[in-house]
Amino acid sequence: MRTNERTPPGAGRRRTMVGRNPGEPHRSATSLELFFDLCFVVAVAQASASLHGALTQGDPAGGVLRFALVFFTIWWAWMNFTWFASAYDPDGVTYRLTVLVQITGSLVLAAGVRRAFEDGDLHVITLGYVVLRTALAALWLRAALSDPARRRTALRFAAGVTACQIGWVGLLVVPAPLRLPGIAVMILAEVSVPVWAQSAGMTPWHPHHIAERYELFTLIVLGESVAAATLAVRSAFDRHQGTGSLYALAAGGLLMAYAMWWLYFARSARTLLATTHRAHRRRFPWAYGHYLIFASATAEGAGLAAYADHLTRHTAGPPIAAGAAVTVPAAVFLITVWAVHLRPHQRSTAERIPFPVAAVGVLAAAASPAPALLAGVLLAGLVVVVTVRERAARP
Repeated sequence: MRTNERTPPGAGRRRTMVGRNPGEPHRSATSLELFFDLCFVVAVAQASASLHGALTQGDPAGGVLRFALVFFTIWWAWMNFTWFASAYDPDGVTYRLTVLVQITGSLVLAAGVRRAFEDGDLHVITLGYVVLRTALAALWLRAALSDPARRRTALRFAAGVTACQIGWVGLLVVPAPLRLPGIAVMILAEVSVPVWAQSAGMTPWHPHHIAERYELFTLIVLGESVAAATLAVRSAFDRHQGTGSLYALAAGGLLMAYAMWWLYFARSARTLLATTHRAHRRRFPWAYGHYLIFASATAEGAGLAAYADHLTRHTAGPPIAAGAAVTVPAAVFLITVWAVHLRPHQRSTAERIPFPVAAVGVLAAAASPAPALLAGVLLAGLVVVVTVRERAARP
């Protein structure tokens, strides 16, 4: 039985939404949160497939821009719920039903990803966002009623979420030339809401719970990346009876996925976020930086799939562009994991320098005949360096 910071165990958990104890022991992700994540995989997969299509068709710049914007909506909806659930989550019937409504919104959003990507049609994706955010605003209003100590914060969240949602709906009637600047304004407004809301008081988020939630979603996007690349490589093998380039791509893709997992989990964020006097200052760079971690991990699968198509279908674009589709996401993932997740733990230049050096090498691998294999070997080498240093530092 979970305990609550402001009420005795079992008392009022299903009737109120009082802030949970941020020091609660053994706090872990719930089955509902895991179900929420798994349903978001549908949207992640759609975004990856759409980026793959854009890269294959020779539109890397437009595809990356559309992917970045669409993935923002996916990531932001996931992150908003994750931080709310870490601070509240009474696990009652009303709460569960509200979360299921949000899951429904995520599936509608996923259904609109391809339209948004290919035609710039934002109607379906906006509808999904309306369902998601309306349910979230209702949860914040409920928290405001149940938690007087944090009422101002909860009301600011409810107001900010609602105002932003009105703005997204308004973009549907904005002329096409003004839509991209309008989206940029809305993204800036969205990321400002938590900063503004929590300036009125901190929500009681749980550092170990948040770290676990981010770790689990990292596993999900890495798994989706592996699945997307595996399907593409298998299809390429079916069309062509295996070539040296395809074998190098398959081996390199596996090495990259293994190394990305190893490097992310080299240090747990629990220690970083649980350092009381620094945790509140670190939370926004760490949380927002994960946009690039999640997006680059998802894009890696699309890049590997596009390179498989390049090898077997001779798609549009020069070889170096096809190689960059593999190496750029890996380099972004590496630098972002280092900057927001690992660097705060590092104290010396010797610990820090291998990461940017490896990132430069991974980027340069785009010009090689086997970019995935070379990038995978470089990342595996970095894993060896990190592991040896970790072992040497142990008493």
